[in-house]
Amino acid sequence: MIKRKIKLAVISDVHLGTYGCHAKELTAYLKSINPEIIVLNGDIIDMWQFSKRYWPNSHNAVVKQLFKHIANGAKVYYLTGNHDDRLRKHSGLILGGLELKDELELVIAGKKYLFMHGDMFDMVVQNNRWLSIVGGYSYDLLILLNRVINYLLIAVGRAPMSFSKRIKNTVKGAINFITDFEQTVTEYAANKGFDAVVCGHIHQPVIKTYVSQEKPILYLNSGDWVENCSALEYADQNWKLVYFEKNLQTVKVKKSEIE
Repeated sequence: MIKRKIKLAVISDVHLGTYGCHAKELTAYLKSINPEIIVLNGDIIDMWQFSKRYWPNSHNAVVKQLFKHIANGAKVYYLTGNHDDRLRKHSGLILGGLELKDELELVIAGKKYLFMHGDMFDMVVQNNRWLSIVGGYSYDLLILLNRVINYLLIAVGRAPMSFSKRIKNTVKGAINFITDFEQTVTEYAANKGFDAVVCGHIHQPVIKTYVSQEKPILYLNSGDWVENCSALEYADQNWKLVYFEKNLQTVKVKKSEIE
C-alpha cells in the first residue's frame, strides 16, 4: 500500500471500548497515511462505558497502529476529552513519541492554532455528568440499533440511514447547540489570541470561518469514528476533511467542506 505523506492528522471521538466504534475502518485509515504529527483530540478510549467484557482485537489493532506510527518517527499528542477525563490527572506525561495533554498549541504556516476536545464548553457535561453518562449509553444503543436496521435495509436493496444524524438535522435544539458550541469555542480562541481552533466532541466534521472581534477565526472539527469515520488532514499548506468509505476501502476528500 502506498501511504499518503501528510504533515498532520487529527482524529477524535473514536470511543474505543464501545459497540459503536468503527475500529477496523480507523485502522485501515491509519495504515493509509504517513504523518509527521497525529493529534488524538479526545474521547479516544471511552472510559465511561469501558467494560473488560468488550475490547475486541480490532480495538487493539488501532492502538498497535498508532504505536507503529510512533516507531516510524511520528509525534502523537493525546488530548483528553470528557469520556477519557480520568487521564487528565496525568496531563504532561511523555512516553517516547506520545505526549498526554489537555490542550495543544501549534504554529502552522505562521498561524496560531489551539487544539482541544471542547467539552469544557458543554454545560450538560460540566454540570450534569450523570446525565451525560446516561446519554452516552443511550447514544451507543442507538448506534447499535442503527447498524441492525441498516443491515436489513441493505439486504433488501435500500439505502442505509443514520438515526442520530437525522435527529441532529431536524431537531431545532440540537442545531442550535451545535451553532452555539462553534461560536463559543471560536470566541474563546479569539480571546486567547489564536487564529484557529480545532475541536471534537460534537461529532460534526466541518471546516468553516467565523468572525470574532472583527477577525476571521478558522474553526475545524474532525468529526468522529462512530458515525462519520472522518479525520482532518493538513498537507501542502491546506486543510482537508477526509472520510473513510467502507465499501471502497478508501479515503474520500469531501471538497465541499474545505472552503
